[in-house]
Amino acid sequence: MCGIIGILGRGPVAEQLVDSLKRLEYRGYDSAGVATLEGQHLARRRAEGKLKNLEARLVREPLSGHSGIGHTRWATHGKPNETNAHPHAADGVAVVHNGIIENFRELRAELQAEGAKFTSETDTETVAHLVNSYIRKGASPVDAVKAALPRLRGAFALAFLFEGQDDLMIGARKGSPLAIGYGDGEMYLGSDAIALAPLTDDISYLDDDDWVVLTRKGAEVRDAKGDIVQRGVIKSGASSFVVDKANYRHFMAKEIHEQPEVVGHTLARYLDMGAERVALPAKLPFDFNDIQRISITACGTANYAGYIGKYWFERFARLPVEIDIASEFRYREAPLRKGDLAIFISQSGETADTLAALRYAKEQGLHTLSVVNVPTSTIARESEIVMPTLAGPEIGVASTKAFTCQLTVLAALAVAAGRARGELSEQDETRLVHGLIELPRLMAAALATEHQVERLARDIAKSQDVLYLGRGTSYPLALEGALKLKEISYIHAEGYAAGELKHGPIALIDEKMPVVVIAPYDRVFEKTVSNMQEVAARGGRIILITDAKGAEEATVESLVTIVMPDMDAAFTPLVYAIPAQLLAYHTAVVMGTDVDQPRNLAKSVTVE
Repeated sequence: MCGIIGILGRGPVAEQLVDSLKRLEYRGYDSAGVATLEGQHLARRRAEGKLKNLEARLVREPLSGHSGIGHTRWATHGKPNETNAHPHAADGVAVVHNGIIENFRELRAELQAEGAKFTSETDTETVAHLVNSYIRKGASPVDAVKAALPRLRGAFALAFLFEGQDDLMIGARKGSPLAIGYGDGEMYLGSDAIALAPLTDDISYLDDDDWVVLTRKGAEVRDAKGDIVQRGVIKSGASSFVVDKANYRHFMAKEIHEQPEVVGHTLARYLDMGAERVALPAKLPFDFNDIQRISITACGTANYAGYIGKYWFERFARLPVEIDIASEFRYREAPLRKGDLAIFISQSGETADTLAALRYAKEQGLHTLSVVNVPTSTIARESEIVMPTLAGPEIGVASTKAFTCQLTVLAALAVAAGRARGELSEQDETRLVHGLIELPRLMAAALATEHQVERLARDIAKSQDVLYLGRGTSYPLALEGALKLKEISYIHAEGYAAGELKHGPIALIDEKMPVVVIAPYDRVFEKTVSNMQEVAARGGRIILITDAKGAEEATVESLVTIVMPDMDAAFTPLVYAIPAQLLAYHTAVVMGTDVDQPRNLAKSVTVE
């Protein structure tokens, strides 16, 4: 995950910028850079690799400016080299950026037609040129950013510095976190409180679609409409190097809201976004054409991620997939074909049952691939191939961002398998990769339903039982939604394939039973509506999670309809996971349970 720091200081800031970036090293990065105002002019120092390389550059070419921005970059668009490192600049505008600008190609073509000269492969440089284009047309820096932001499609956090403007910095947030720090005659921007901890403990967090104008006297925050708004200042608890809750009540809430950013960074690891192609970070030691069957093994939420991956591998690559709960797999002595592929999914990489299953598969001569959030874990070390997720530390016991990052990796791998086996054309790959690139923005839009979900949670909290229904990839998501609710609220919940309703679970339906139906408008939507009618006929209280078309076409009255953004039907689980997570979270809050550490549960299960 990329890191941002900005300082309007009273003395030279380069050393402070680097020190703050060091506190963000835990996020992962492959290059770093700073930009300061030297007199009236912008100066940049950038370096590939670790921060020590940037420090060495600053020793050789020191900076003395009192205003500056810094960045640690995890490569998205373009190779991890100095040319693509941040900050990026266009004439008198410098910018650092977390996230993905989805429409950078169209903007880049427009700006090149106006004479802009690009020097990097990044989407970020487009932002600098776009803002600069408005300044060249006579706009002030503030008005230029105001005009540019609505034209950017994607999820992002941005910090701008302007030539000749020593007492001005502008930040903006959409889907990626950004915090303001308040000092004594100094002001700061940072991607989280940890970056700001050495500088100040007075922190304010921007809401989605906010942008802020900083001077040394303070901060003026504006919302998407341009209206001045107030964001509360809190005392940060990040004075020591720990991951803090920011301004969220629980780690789980923070981690739900981090998903647009961390999914974006995970996508960057596995896609060439400029070419709209899957680009796995390492060559696989097998040919997908030689694989006859994939075995996926995991526990809990990771198992449901694998279940969704099963649909993708079978649909995109026409590869049969068996999905196993790890604790069952190792003891049923499953017949395995030497040379086939076994995939193991674990947040911690230390899950005992999953590790035992991995060792069994290795004994049987299978290729082993792990999807883990801790690349130094035991499962990672003992796997033939490691495909890390970039979720960052997940503190809440109930997995949220690790789940969607696992799905991101599996989706990229399934598309790669489909191309390798000739089941997907180049055009198919482009369409699917484009759908993946849009996910951070769509997830940010899904988070906007939180207030509606919070109201619904007050009603769900009165229930003793809840059913979740779905078809296709929405079925394992229904299982996951039910697991989340019972994990942290302690309400009994079950997920079912919607078509199974009439084969038993329908006996439970009465006027007290909430039924959450996950139903994007896809090829099985009409079938799911038929199941909803069966629920409605028996008085069940339907909560429908769908898109605008689904809400329009549903012929059954629902208690609540939660409308998701329109998107490629292939990847709906990543976006529809968010209201399911929010519903569990807010229900647990209403009931007063220990959200981050629910009873009887542990984050990493290292015993059988």
